[in-house]
Amino acid sequence: MSYTNLNTDDRADQGLEFKSFLGTDEGHDSGRASPNPGASSRGYLRDQPSAGGFWTVDYYQQYFDVDTKTVLLRCYGSMVPMSDFINDVCEAKPDMYGPFWTLTTVIFFFFITTSLASSIASYMSDKPYDYDFTLLSVAVGLIYAYGLGVPLALWAALKYMGVAEWGLIEWLAVWGYAMTVWIPVSLLCIAPIPLLRWVLVGLAGTISGYFLVRNVYPILAAAEAKATRLLVVVIAVLHLGIALTFKILFFSYYVIKEIGPADPAPLPADPIGPGEGAGGKIMARFLQLLSS
Repeated sequence: MSYTNLNTDDRADQGLEFKSFLGTDEGHDSGRASPNPGASSRGYLRDQPSAGGFWTVDYYQQYFDVDTKTVLLRCYGSMVPMSDFINDVCEAKPDMYGPFWTLTTVIFFFFITTSLASSIASYMSDKPYDYDFTLLSVAVGLIYAYGLGVPLALWAALKYMGVAEWGLIEWLAVWGYAMTVWIPVSLLCIAPIPLLRWVLVGLAGTISGYFLVRNVYPILAAAEAKATRLLVVVIAVLHLGIALTFKILFFSYYVIKEIGPADPAPLPADPIGPGEGAGGKIMARFLQLLSS
């Protein structure tokens, strides 16, 4: 039996290869399993590194990629402030989805519960009630200004002072989640009991204020300038002011009942003159007696 040598085509060594059009898994290329197998091949933006700057949509998408369970757990953590919110509750991954919808929900609940409680108070006072839609505009401006403007101003001021422990996202996340406690409080304040509303507002202000101070003070204490710690006093005063503003604007409706019967119609004044009215008759009788 004889064998014949077959000459292979030299072109086979010039780059002939198979190419996959299904995408490659970066986890296998790096020698380790991917935390989300197949996600990169499907082209999800959240699985791809953001190549753009902070002015692009891709940069901010990572801060909105959270599920409902995670947001609810963080809301609960803000109402029971027992640990470091950013590092323990958020696991050093703060988001913007929860804070934005928390502030928006507070605005909605404030307007709905205030309108409902005011209508109940008007009904019990036997007076008509007209919906005040200016409260909605006031709630939007006030809550967004406090929940977004204050942390933005603090971040800018501390960045100017050289304190860069937190980024803007951390400041916005802490302030946004701190407003969560006002949602159940607004529901409870529907009860027409003024003392109860004062207690609830004070409790909400205390819980949210303690949550802010607990998380912000370590950041301020890490600064080289000791005067930076005085910002805690500014934060406490601002928070007390916003709590009192909420009480006055949204939780000040009272039942007013009139005491006693209605005032009778006033009697007409007696005209002056001896011959008119009751006074004139008395005067005429008096003159008649004198002349007799």
